[in-house]
Amino acid sequence: MDVYIDADGCPVKDEVYRVAKRYSLHVFVVCNSWMRVPAEPGLERIVVSGDFDAADNWIAEQVKPNDVVISGDIPLASRCLKKGARVLGTTGREFTEDGIGDALATRELLSQLRMMGTVTGGPAPFSKQDRSRFLQELDRIIQAVRRAKP
Repeated sequence: MDVYIDADGCPVKDEVYRVAKRYSLHVFVVCNSWMRVPAEPGLERIVVSGDFDAADNWIAEQVKPNDVVISGDIPLASRCLKKGARVLGTTGREFTEDGIGDALATRELLSQLRMMGTVTGGPAPFSKQDRSRFLQELDRIIQAVRRAKP
């Protein structure tokens, strides 16, 4: 099991590093431009160049069943779920096959409303509760994958 972080704008990278170290997991920190990553075993920075979705495309191409992807990007989550990965949003909400269709539809609706000027705000600010929920869910997912593996 590997962990992939859609790192550009991810507010929980340090938390992932700590949890991955505890479980001895390899983490790919995937970004569109250079960013600082601690020089520790098991952490690998992948800088991709190209279009806006280059990091998403790299993750979707590399991910395998039972890998864990950290991203708030709903289309990326959908692509990774189709490959059998587990996907956790940065606020601690796990994306699932059952809910990804609704998430994609809501994303599209909100995009249309923003284009029309009806909705002008963004998501709520990242909170301590989000960080705590994220840590709990990441730990739960890793343990569930480990239990399910033969």
